[in-house]
Amino acid sequence: MINISKKFLYILIIALTLFGCEKLKISDKKQKPRLSMFIGVDISGSFIKSDYFDDSLDFLAHYLYAHLNGLGDLEIPNALFVGSIGGEKAGEPKTFFPIQTFENKSLEEISKTLQDIFPKDKINPFTDYNAFFDQIALNVKNRNLLLRPVSIVMVSDGIPDINQNGNQEFSSINVKPLENLARNITIRLIYTDAVTGQKWQTKVKRNRVKMWTQDAKVMTSWRDSNILLPDVAIAKQTRFFSWIKENVDFGVRSLRINY
Repeated sequence: MINISKKFLYILIIALTLFGCEKLKISDKKQKPRLSMFIGVDISGSFIKSDYFDDSLDFLAHYLYAHLNGLGDLEIPNALFVGSIGGEKAGEPKTFFPIQTFENKSLEEISKTLQDIFPKDKINPFTDYNAFFDQIALNVKNRNLLLRPVSIVMVSDGIPDINQNGNQEFSSINVKPLENLARNITIRLIYTDAVTGQKWQTKVKRNRVKMWTQDAKVMTSWRDSNILLPDVAIAKQTRFFSWIKENVDFGVRSLRINY
């Protein structure tokens, strides 16, 4: 039988205890949420009066609930802000509702909150993407969220306001304020169409900012019975969570469009 001194055994126990505590600290550090998520909802007349506005708010309620609760391994945001895109006049800042507005709420409560924030009878005359990006950049700096990954989800048809010459100036969309906020920053435009989505990806100048667009016709498929299974609790909707990862939270590569 091996003879182990009490002193050696004591040292061994201390070493194993310290190693376990250090391992636990590392694990906790890895699990701490880092994602900053900004969600903008287009409440211009063209989008509110479209066939997709109601569906988009319903999806957004499911999307927020799933992320806030980490369902299906979706990333839990460290910071979340939800606001409208545009306003009564060009450049007008809008209220950003923080994560506490939606935390610890049921799916139905989140849905009701979104309907209260974005009523169908309140239409913005301006769809100002640039003002929305400026406000995000200011919030990231003021709240010391720099260098953390940023996901910007815009629920919108993606159509910019028409200029004086009757043209839609996609090249005038300015994401430059977002460029140096983080190494990993993605704009996700959902409920657009194929032509508009392509223009966002090819005409909006950018360096670090990644761009992902998804057509409205694809987005509305989220409630199909083979994706959002009927009579199954939201926490067990694994097919729906996989659908989100593939169609909304897709890890798109960076594509530099020079300034």
